[in-house]
Amino acid sequence: MSESARYVKIVEWSNEDQCFVGSCPGLFYGGCHGSDEKQVFAELCEIVEETLDLYAQDGKALPPTTAGKDYANKMLSFA
Repeated sequence: MSESARYVKIVEWSNEDQCFVGSCPGLFYGGCHGSDEKQVFAELCEIVEETLDLYAQDGKALPPTTAGKDYANKMLSFA
């Protein structure tokens, strides 16, 4: 398993921006956006890999991982 698989990646539709927005909570703020959901996810995965590479190059410890925390079901309880 790659290190990037340890971080939750979210792609969701933004009514405000009228496009799909990709983010990786816990690893970085911001993300990417576009009109094609699959393309946004692919770009998001690349950004996560690049971010992890930058952490390694700078000798910084990675933030706590977010995968495996069952966020989807936790979010449903707020809906």
